[in-house]
Amino acid sequence: MERKEADVTTAIAPQPAALTAGDRCDRCGAQAYLRVELQTGGELLFCAHHAREHGDKLRQVAATVHDETHKLDDKPAVSDSDL
Repeated sequence: MERKEADVTTAIAPQPAALTAGDRCDRCGAQAYLRVELQTGGELLFCAHHAREHGDKLRQVAATVHDETHKLDDKPAVSDSDL
């Protein structure tokens, strides 16, 4: 008897590695908050300022964009000893 069921996988697409303080903007050297993987291969890293400045052009050449600029809005935790 031949099985007619579809093969199913539970694999999850790999997530891009989080940007760290060691990742630097290719334009100015500030901390990078945006990684652009290019359609032609390779990647570019940008600080939030240069990501905004070059955003229109980046969208034209990007295969994927990993944006962590939301981290700039995060408020640091305050402990009771800081009050």
